[in-house]
Amino acid sequence: MYANIIHNVTKCINLTNDEKQVFTNLLKVKTVPAKTKLLEEGEICQFEGYVQKGCIRVYYVNENGFEVTLSFAIEDWWVSDIASFHEQKPSRLYIETLEDTELYVLTPTTKEKLLQQIPKFERVFRMLIQRNLTALQNRLINTISQKAPERYLDFIKLYPSIPQRVAQYYIASYLGVSPEFVSTIRKRLAGK
Repeated sequence: MYANIIHNVTKCINLTNDEKQVFTNLLKVKTVPAKTKLLEEGEICQFEGYVQKGCIRVYYVNENGFEVTLSFAIEDWWVSDIASFHEQKPSRLYIETLEDTELYVLTPTTKEKLLQQIPKFERVFRMLIQRNLTALQNRLINTISQKAPERYLDFIKLYPSIPQRVAQYYIASYLGVSPEFVSTIRKRLAGK
């Protein structure tokens, strides 16, 4: 049942069988239907979740009332509002399932227990934060420096399965373009 998350973690650290047991005992399995908000703006994020199955979108609502997609989380990815979770302050984000989703969740309390009992998990979470920061930095640079077709190609490299799994307007909101523009880009690329 926990083979995927154990594999994910053991890319960063080695675990004994006892440590694997401690870890999995602290995880809560959460099964959530599609179109469920796991977090809304103003709430305090109480989870860091590993996506066992499904697709999740992280977004905010801008001053004009439009949803702006910041990221997607699919199988073998982690999802949370890092700032809200760690600082226990109200979130500015929404986290919503786009498909029926199964998550393995740590709360602030269970994460703290995990770090106390198995301190080497600090490395796992440091690596996750570093990867997240790298992805955000690359996204910011690409948004500023690339034209929309290049951003779409980078998006496809990062999320190859997403175009078949989510509505086109979610991809458009991630890229900062209209859904019609995404359709035009797709047609051009299909013609090549």
